[in-house]
Amino acid sequence: MQNYGVYVPRLVTKKDIFVSGHRACIGCGEALAVRLVCKALGQNTIIASATGCMEIVSSPLPTTSWKVPWIHTLFENTAAVASGIESGLKMLMKKGRIAQQDITVVAMAGDGGTSDIGLQALSGALERGHNFVYLCFDNEAYMNTGIQRSSSTPYGAATTTSPAGKVSIGQVSWKKNMPAIAAAHNIPYVATACPSYPFDMMDKVKKAAATPGPAYVHILSVCPTGWRCPTDLAIKLGRLAVETGIFPLYEVENGKYKLNFDFPELKPVTAYMKLQGRFRHLSEDIIEKIQKRVTADYAELKERAVEG
Repeated sequence: MQNYGVYVPRLVTKKDIFVSGHRACIGCGEALAVRLVCKALGQNTIIASATGCMEIVSSPLPTTSWKVPWIHTLFENTAAVASGIESGLKMLMKKGRIAQQDITVVAMAGDGGTSDIGLQALSGALERGHNFVYLCFDNEAYMNTGIQRSSSTPYGAATTTSPAGKVSIGQVSWKKNMPAIAAAHNIPYVATACPSYPFDMMDKVKKAAATPGPAYVHILSVCPTGWRCPTDLAIKLGRLAVETGIFPLYEVENGKYKLNFDFPELKPVTAYMKLQGRFRHLSEDIIEKIQKRVTADYAELKERAVEG
């Protein structure tokens, strides 16, 4: 396991396939994540993208920020469209209609399009064993349509459909563990990532693309608009999510867990939560409840990693 901030120097291409001119919000962590992910994927890529923030900001007719084949799909069928692309390419190569080559098929969706609306299509694609990469950009709510809660919204967070008030703490269910759900399909590669750790994230995307069969990468994407935080805190909040154990960085390769970053001692969850307006209403007892849950979940993950 690596410690905080330890990176091996490496070259990163200056070529982009997700380019400037998009309309993402100032400080958008997801736009940064997509740009870095695309650097890792390279030019020989076809992307199916669900309805969501990145689809809206990157493809207003008649312009586009994409320099590779890119298909906008509905919220619910991103994985199904990627499955069809992968199957179609396989058949075209088999029939000699196109040359045999390595083309990376990628599905991109937010947390709503992954853990909620698109879960059935994703589960089916993973079960069938399609050779594609699924990338979930998790900003922890339906940000594009007005900051509504999703099953990926953390416990206690205030959204427009889980508002905090005199009798409500906001979100009352715990964040769905999508990486564990993906890993339960017994696919060869699952990972969590965050653009605050850019080389770790790009390495994982490259590994996912090189893995035969389905691969799933779950990427935390800080949203200053929905999280109600200053626009210059995206990188800091991503690091704090990892340093507190709220969003640990790990891989599951063929069922074996590996924790990529560990720390002598985790920072308290308050270090992360106090910088976000979506948590400012929480009482000390609720924060302590969250701290106990995070501590227990992190200890369980470390135990799995040791066993793996």
